[in-house]
Amino acid sequence: FIHQDSNGGGGRIRPGGTQYMTAGDGILHIETPPAELVEAGGLFHGLQLWINLPREKKRIAPQYQDLQGADFSLLSSPDGGALVRVLAGSIDGHSGPGISHTPLAITHITIAPGAQVVVPWPREYNALAYALAGSGSIGAERRPFSAGQLAVLEQGDSVVISADDRQESRTPSLEVFLLGGVPLREPVAAYGPFVMCTKAELVEAFEDYQAGRLGTVPADAIQPHRST
Repeated sequence: FIHQDSNGGGGRIRPGGTQYMTAGDGILHIETPPAELVEAGGLFHGLQLWINLPREKKRIAPQYQDLQGADFSLLSSPDGGALVRVLAGSIDGHSGPGISHTPLAITHITIAPGAQVVVPWPREYNALAYALAGSGSIGAERRPFSAGQLAVLEQGDSVVISADDRQESRTPSLEVFLLGGVPLREPVAAYGPFVMCTKAELVEAFEDYQAGRLGTVPADAIQPHRST
């Protein structure tokens, strides 16, 4: 995927990579598949996650960060059956390079068939797990957990995830996106791409956009659908 924005940020998301865009005081962007993928065909899988900024940081300067797979630390379970990539925030003293403006943890976990991982988790964090591929179980009660399912976890000091002994042939491992953080406990007013705390702030954001105060995407921005 190719990204360009009105703040000068730009990059290409490759397998295993991530990008972080902080909207803050306002930013416009485009994201499109590269021309070679459009022409050759095929599939790619990705997740887009919106993280709310606290009230005092709603108007910070916009920012963009492009990270590739090699930029992330790779942690292993004691038996080597699971690998944990810390994308942003920190887990058990291991920090990820992704931009974060509040206490949080974002991880991508790969668990081999029959293996289990126990991820230390701050008790003050909430926790959410999404199964990207594969099948297994999650939590102390070992509830079934498979591709496309979402699990909201109760408060605790760790998250336990296990992979089934047998996986589908096209899915060699259980792949899980595990994230959470300290709840903001602030009012949320959202409409379209704008997320503020009050309706008045939403109106102000729309007016800024309509007046062109969020900038413009460069006229010579990459057009991935067109070969050159």
